[in-house]
Amino acid sequence: TIVVDPSLLIIPVVALGASLLTLISGFGLGTLLLPVFALFFPLEIAILLTAVVHLLNNLFKLGLMGRHIHWPTVLRFGVPGIVGAFAGAQLMHLLGERAALYQGVRQTVDPLDLTIAVLMLVFGLFELSKTLNALSLPPRWMVPGGLLSGLFGGLSGHQGALRSMFLLRADLGKENFIATGVAIACLVDFTRLPVYIGGGLLDTLRTRWPLLLATTLCAFAGAWWGKKLIPKVTMRGVQLAVGLLMLMIAGMLAGGVI
Repeated sequence: TIVVDPSLLIIPVVALGASLLTLISGFGLGTLLLPVFALFFPLEIAILLTAVVHLLNNLFKLGLMGRHIHWPTVLRFGVPGIVGAFAGAQLMHLLGERAALYQGVRQTVDPLDLTIAVLMLVFGLFELSKTLNALSLPPRWMVPGGLLSGLFGGLSGHQGALRSMFLLRADLGKENFIATGVAIACLVDFTRLPVYIGGGLLDTLRTRWPLLLATTLCAFAGAWWGKKLIPKVTMRGVQLAVGLLMLMIAGMLAGGVI
């Protein structure tokens, strides 16, 4: 009897759809992919695997849309993001090493589980609420915004919603907005991944390469397809689905179900 790991089937399919939607909407691939990885792996490993796919997919998207990058915005927002991402990645390891806080339904809940649950709750509400989703901040907040977005990006990968709040007021066209966000996300990913790997997670990459390969290729396909659909798609239904998924996973993490 051939036993197929369900993660090899489910996660790549989710990556295809998530990559397509993130290119169009501006929220991060990790927003949807991390909760699915967390269903199959411990949270630190789920964050690492999501970060690898996220970086590779963003590099692919740069190949598709790199000519639209607005470099002054990348420098003003992305360089502070590097500092924030390094701090966030260090915080992820620190929280993951702390003792459990309480016993959940199926397993103990540690500070990292609870922190990511709270972040998913907050960013899930951002997706569900039209008011929160439409928030934007003036350009003078770019530097602190980059630091904050990078911090959350390094901690959990949830950087897209915050980044969009600041870039929406940068007077960028749709293609410029998308390409500039991708470039900034790459800076965060290049910063956080070495910190994750240096924390002892390198063996995970060696043993999970088939899953990473399948997921990354599906994400590439989604980005390629999404580029063709940019002018045609409205995102409200997608935001509702993503928000509800994030709230569900947040509850499962906080409750010790996963």
